[in-house]
Amino acid sequence: MTKILLVEDDDSLGFVVKDNLEQEGYEIDLQTTGKAGQRAFQQNQYDIYILDVMLPEMDGFTLAEYIRSTGSDVPIIFLTAKSLKEDRIKGLKLGADDYLTKPFSIEELVLRIEAILKRTGKKTNQQPVTVHTLGKYTFDTKNLKLIFEDKIQDLTHRESDLLEFLVQHKNETLSRDKILIAIWGDDDYFKGRSLDVFITRLRKYISQDPSVKLTNVHGVGFRLEV
Repeated sequence: MTKILLVEDDDSLGFVVKDNLEQEGYEIDLQTTGKAGQRAFQQNQYDIYILDVMLPEMDGFTLAEYIRSTGSDVPIIFLTAKSLKEDRIKGLKLGADDYLTKPFSIEELVLRIEAILKRTGKKTNQQPVTVHTLGKYTFDTKNLKLIFEDKIQDLTHRESDLLEFLVQHKNETLSRDKILIAIWGDDDYFKGRSLDVFITRLRKYISQDPSVKLTNVHGVGFRLEV
């Protein structure tokens, strides 16, 4: 089970985040001050740190700086009420892996956690499925291959990750932001352009089976229809 240290001094927010992440299968250690977070770090092993920036006794930036000074490379996500570019840059310079501005949705936080675990090679809470049936296609995620009858299409890692995410949510409309955060870890403009390129490639790859369609939902995102 993935173990997360959550340091958040807002009691209501801390409870909501802890409760929801536990329902997702994560083990959460909630602390409410920077010093308490530092003690928890010294005494336990975690897979991810989620740190509020504005904390009593020791702020989140200072706590992150301390964590990194020990040689720990465990991923850090900052939570902040500020949207200042300077704060984001400061957090990233301290070695943060991601940054969420309040208010945020639990779904977005979960997606960012999953994206970090995938990037860092950490185990997720579910045993991965490596072979999917997609209409008349066989999708082998482990070997990066999409097979149709006797034809094999080799996929890049990013193509495979995107197709796998779409398969996991087949027949469901996915927003562009949700896809971008899950696969690219961010939803900025340039990554959005990359998404369009990859969607075009995947449409070409699955065009041989008319029962499988990757459709554009205007103003929202995409839907893999099977």
